[in-house]
Amino acid sequence: MTTLVHGSDTLTRDALTVLQPGFVGTTAPDWLLRRIGEGLSSVGLFGRNIVTPEQLTALTAQLRAERDDVLVAIDEEGGDVTRLEVKRGSSFPGNYALGSVDDVELTRAVARELGRRLAQCGVDLNWAPSADVNSNAENPVIGVRSFGPDPDLVARHTVAYVDGLQGVGVAACTKHFPGHGDTNVDSHDALPRIDVDLATLHARELVPFRAAVAAGTKAVMSAHILLSALDPHRPATLSPQILTGLLRQELGFEGLIVTDGMEMQAVSATYGIERGSVLAIAAGADAICVGGGLCDEDTVLRLRDALVNAVRTGELPEERLADAAARVRALAAWTQAHRARGAGSVPGAAVQEGTAPGADIGLVAARRALRVTRGERPYTPVTGTPYVASFTPVANFAVGDETPWGIAAELERLLPGTETGSYDESSADSALADAGERRVVAVVRDLHRHPWMIRALDALLAARPDTVVVEMGLNEAEPRGALHIATHGAARVCGRAAAEAGSGPGA
Repeated sequence: MTTLVHGSDTLTRDALTVLQPGFVGTTAPDWLLRRIGEGLSSVGLFGRNIVTPEQLTALTAQLRAERDDVLVAIDEEGGDVTRLEVKRGSSFPGNYALGSVDDVELTRAVARELGRRLAQCGVDLNWAPSADVNSNAENPVIGVRSFGPDPDLVARHTVAYVDGLQGVGVAACTKHFPGHGDTNVDSHDALPRIDVDLATLHARELVPFRAAVAAGTKAVMSAHILLSALDPHRPATLSPQILTGLLRQELGFEGLIVTDGMEMQAVSATYGIERGSVLAIAAGADAICVGGGLCDEDTVLRLRDALVNAVRTGELPEERLADAAARVRALAAWTQAHRARGAGSVPGAAVQEGTAPGADIGLVAARRALRVTRGERPYTPVTGTPYVASFTPVANFAVGDETPWGIAAELERLLPGTETGSYDESSADSALADAGERRVVAVVRDLHRHPWMIRALDALLAARPDTVVVEMGLNEAEPRGALHIATHGAARVCGRAAAEAGSGPGA
């Protein structure tokens, strides 16, 4: 690749400053450290980069040994979307569970504890919370990542979450502006379109973002969605009307605007990542998130050079790039100041569940989020060695398929000998055959969205009416089973709370 300008050039440093790339590995590769030295100001972490809290702490220390003010970002929503605990499931329920409880102090406490764990591992920018109003129950990518379908509820819990994170020095990045809730398309796969009028957008989608801006969220992440009432031509991430006109000027946001992943098909399939990144910065974005899929040095160089070239050809005003870079540096200075104030703590300490005051807040919240409904028949708790039949939908990209979900592991802890099987678009016959005479616990996720799952579950219940049903997605379908347990999310702690409820005497 041809390098357009020397690494010490101010323009090149600004172009590197606005990038938030990812990488492969549990230690920083040489190329990444070299680019940090040349001006790269942010690094994004994903599940592939994290094994243990101690390893993560060592990784962030390695990055900051190169440059102390580097921003270390992560996509850690808790609940279904976790990177800290990608291989075991989250210690915290997600937004839908918290919204179902509707206790803003609980939400604030969960966010504070999650932020504390991030901060002690050296992470200081969290691409969370989701402030999307989940007004479309068929939404394939938001769902339990939202606090719920009511704008005011979403707003008050978004504010509490932002307060909780930022109170411990972790910058919140409220997403996905101006609202990804009313879509039936995943922007990882294609460009979603929302065709509602401005009055609806202001009364619904924008309510939580107005509240988050007023509460001082340090960052906002844009959505790759087309809102025809605001801009009929370009997705929000590339729209000056939305990023500058609406977010900056109308809502008065002065912090960092971060794009959603630029390699997502909603942008990359039409514009490409280089062109898309130039348009995003020109539209008012300050930081380019890339690295969920494209995570190598070549990607960083391509985007750097595209931005530099766009300035030199006059397509991107140099002042706009400089302003974006200045906003990145301002946020880095805020997080650096918080780290300095907390320097007396021991890095990596008290990050495991149960090792510090408040560390069990996630389990407390998961238990409170349960909704248990008895069927018409007399119910007896699950005992002995039950069989867990998990009906498994395809995971969306944001959640991923690395993170375990369900209740089998937690039920096994309570009832040793518990066995499990996973079933997709097949009949209930195989689940019944595998279960034999054992009591069945059927686990579903977003039952209302999957006709095959409804058919399989109904057939299972017809044959075994004493089956316990655990819904770990949106609780939209009518309760089924001898006992129906809605967890409002598929985090590990939600599975633990459900296992307790199904096997305990108070069920």
